[in-house]
Amino acid sequence: MDRGADGARAGLRGPRDAPSAERAAKPGARVKVMDWNSSRVTALLEHALKEDHALADTTTRLIVPAGQMAQAEIVAKQACVLAGLPLVPRVLELFAALAAKESAARPERNALVVTSQQEIFDGVRLQPGQTIAVVRGLARPLLSCERVILNLLQRLSGIATLTRQFVDAVQDLPVRILDTRKTAPGMRVLDKYAVACGGGQNHRTDLSDAILIKNNHIRLAGGIAAALERARANRRPDQPIEIEVRTLAELSAALAGGADRLLVDNMTPEEVRAAIAAVAGQVPVEVSGGVRLATVRAYAEAGPQFISVGALTHSAPAVDLSMRIIPIPA
Repeated sequence: MDRGADGARAGLRGPRDAPSAERAAKPGARVKVMDWNSSRVTALLEHALKEDHALADTTTRLIVPAGQMAQAEIVAKQACVLAGLPLVPRVLELFAALAAKESAARPERNALVVTSQQEIFDGVRLQPGQTIAVVRGLARPLLSCERVILNLLQRLSGIATLTRQFVDAVQDLPVRILDTRKTAPGMRVLDKYAVACGGGQNHRTDLSDAILIKNNHIRLAGGIAAALERARANRRPDQPIEIEVRTLAELSAALAGGADRLLVDNMTPEEVRAAIAAVAGQVPVEVSGGVRLATVRAYAEAGPQFISVGALTHSAPAVDLSMRIIPIPA
């Protein structure tokens, strides 16, 4: 089953265009749709460089000659799923542009990124010791951008790796693994891209995407019926309405109120099975809350169409990558 390219409605999208990561292919296929030159990604990468004061790298400026050439090799030190490879040349390109802007001079020549093997791309499984990329160019930019590049690659590959573990655990069942909005502030576009690299599917990107009525909304609206009535009356055309339920009684009220999709929250697998039976195929069901790698299969076997996992982006451990830089003789 193709878990990543099945359309906007599966991931609870509204009528706006889906983000690039959402259209990613199934596990193991090339993920080629991220726009690394977009204003959002550019701002994120520039902020990371500025945060590290990469243009004021005192140690490198004092020790490394301006014209020194070098070669950097990025290596996986553990088994993982790769995500973020195209950001390597993009970070170096932005560093050169920022340096030129600061000095009002022409950018120094960009480093050249050469992947070591044709089969290295985002979404591929890597083995310990496998070379991800070889970068040749001026030594100073390589040193100054090293930590930003590794921080991003390690985080994104960590998310992709954890996502692939969840996807693999349920790969023979008709269920999709979704992410959530529990992303690092400012990192959402890349965090969700990494989920797609791991074979997961993106849920809504932000609060404007679709209607998801949760417990606080229900309390403030005066109940499930009132919340659904207001949402139906004011939604955009074809905008789906999902609502969170915690009991079978709430589930029945949500169905009666015309919900397009149900989010069963913090139920046990047995309770989810009962909820699925009560829904009887009327609307899709998403499971959320407390799903772990050890329990995701039990939840999937209960019969939901979707399982959302906040841990994919808020608790994924960074993978171990390294960058070894050596001089190139003049």
